[in-house]
Amino acid sequence: MPASNRAASRSHPPTALRVAVLADSDTRWKWGALTARRLSEAPRLTGFLLRGRATPTARQLGEVGVRADRLSEVTCAQFLAEIEREKYDVVVLALVGGAVQAVLHGIRALWPEPAERPVLVTGYVGVVYEKLADGLLLRHGADLVLANSRYDAGRFRAVYEGVGADAGAVTETALPFLDGAEYEKAGSRAHTVVFAVQPSVPESRADRMYLLERAAGHARLHPGREVLIKLRSRPGEHTTHLEEQPYQRLAERIPGGLPPNCRLVYGNMGEVLDGTDLLVTVSSTAALESLHRGIPTAVLTDLGVREVLGNHHFLGSGCLASWDQLDAGLLPQGDPDWLADQGVTGASGAGEPFAAARERLGALLDLPVLPAVAPYYTRLTAPRYLPGILARHHLAPDGSPLPGAVRESEGESRLRRWLRSHLRDAARGAYRHGVQRVAPMIRRMGEL
Repeated sequence: MPASNRAASRSHPPTALRVAVLADSDTRWKWGALTARRLSEAPRLTGFLLRGRATPTARQLGEVGVRADRLSEVTCAQFLAEIEREKYDVVVLALVGGAVQAVLHGIRALWPEPAERPVLVTGYVGVVYEKLADGLLLRHGADLVLANSRYDAGRFRAVYEGVGADAGAVTETALPFLDGAEYEKAGSRAHTVVFAVQPSVPESRADRMYLLERAAGHARLHPGREVLIKLRSRPGEHTTHLEEQPYQRLAERIPGGLPPNCRLVYGNMGEVLDGTDLLVTVSSTAALESLHRGIPTAVLTDLGVREVLGNHHFLGSGCLASWDQLDAGLLPQGDPDWLADQGVTGASGAGEPFAAARERLGALLDLPVLPAVAPYYTRLTAPRYLPGILARHHLAPDGSPLPGAVRESEGESRLRRWLRSHLRDAARGAYRHGVQRVAPMIRRMGEL
């Protein structure tokens, strides 16, 4: 299509766009796909799962409940070949920072000069409580870097401006999955208590066992309540973070087992919140979903308020509490000013938190060509750091795929494809077994 006709071929505000979402875990797929649907009405959505340790299983994708017109598993180099071949309007990069950086440099290698390329969108799946500078600088170069709140937008711009990088891509939005029915208060007594666990917080087996036992203890203390332990994944599955000590296995160690009114549950978090009267967590993004609905929400302080736990993010929220306080009947309520600043009740008071992002996207789509991608990290600014990031995704220092990185399957026999798929699944399973079984055992032996 001639560049002069590009703007005329696009509607503004953007509707029915061709959008590719590249994600590397179940939660990032949920964020990326829902973000695409917030940016465009009824997008033609094509999904890609970046091959790696956290590639979600069919069960995990089903639990997320967000479908695409087409979904396939790819490497970074294969994805770059796909977007060069197929003309997408928008590419949403729902990835860890290093993978985002690799794709950005790969796209720069494809279009080193201003060209008719897709608009590149990235952001964070939830609360940003660690690696702020590192993660943001790895995302620099995208056309839109979405911030989930006014608070985050200010922090993001400060990081970019602090290194002399352009901060114009930072765009304030909200988490795309903040929805659901408003909580209808069930009186002063909580009937259904949900403990939303996290794969990596806390990390130690002792701390995780403590939290599980406290949840079970709460159920024993309040036999009229139902206490649900909301799990992220089944043993052997990975999410955004590694889970070396699954709560399912820890529950087997509780003397006498869990009480009758305390059980482990899976499922879509939104559906679980539909029946929740009190949400308890260490620092999960589920707390923001709960607060958005007006559900009493407790962010635990039993293990301290520490950066490594991420619960420091909730300072000033009015939600910090201990299991002892919850046992005594406390039902924490979110502070309205804190909620507004965090984008939980809307972005900057606007009625539609994605309005600014849609406006910026529309303006970019109206341009006949887009400028070449310009990440902050280059071989000049990060000569030691950048090449290693690109090499992990089988890209050369200039962003081009290394020899053999793109393996075409056309003409390959069905048997060979089947063997490769099963070998890959077996290797992934062996890795997960090593993380959840072998590694903890070796650590315990080392402590003897």
